Amino acid sequence: MKTFDNIKIIKHPLVQDKLSRMRDSATSSRDFRFLLRELSSLMAFEVTRDIKTESASVRTPLGLEAKGVRVNHREIVLVTIFRAGVGMAEGVLEVIPQARVGHVGIYRNPETLDAVQYYHKLPPDIAASSLVLLIDPMLATGNTMVRTLEVCRDAGAENIRIMCLVAAPEGVEKVREKFKKVPIYTAALDEKLDDHGYIIPGLGDAGDRIFGTR
Repeated sequence: MKTFDNIKIIKHPLVQDKLSRMRDSATSSRDFRFLLRELSSLMAFEVTRDIKTESASVRTPLGLEAKGVRVNHREIVLVTIFRAGVGMAEGVLEVIPQARVGHVGIYRNPETLDAVQYYHKLPPDIAASSLVLLIDPMLATGNTMVRTLEVCRDAGAENIRIMCLVAAPEGVEKVREKFKKVPIYTAALDEKLDDHGYIIPGLGDAGDRIFGTR
């Protein structure tokens, strides 16, 4: 399989265990949502490993001073791609609860596979954020992700990272062509896309599995 310099595969055993359960066609929508939330929380730790911190000092129950650090959650912006990205946001917000959230509505034309944008609403000062995290379960053709990156870039965002569960080589290559410096964090780089633009072996349509519309 081709290697890419813009992707980081998170191979932690707990991440891989939950991904395997999500791939299983026998997993119910309820369990799929629960696993998605857990997996998103776990991945968020790796994606934010090197984020900016500030020195802090607190007083312990023993009345002593302890030096530590704090993260300014408000400087982090999550951008979810409708509709499946909303399911991932819940897990990320469990570990970064005060992060602000933007939304981009895009659907994929079933015939051309082009990304068609119909909505977006981002925090007004996204350009001042320390990290913009784009979250969507699947990175398939890359068309939707590239369009979302363009929306964030046009709004002034600079430090952008992508977090997805499963990626296809075609999507990774597309992002690298258009946004070479944007890293992709994923739990798996799968084999390829089929003729309909679905990831193989993948885990099915993430939105359908989250909301029970399959």
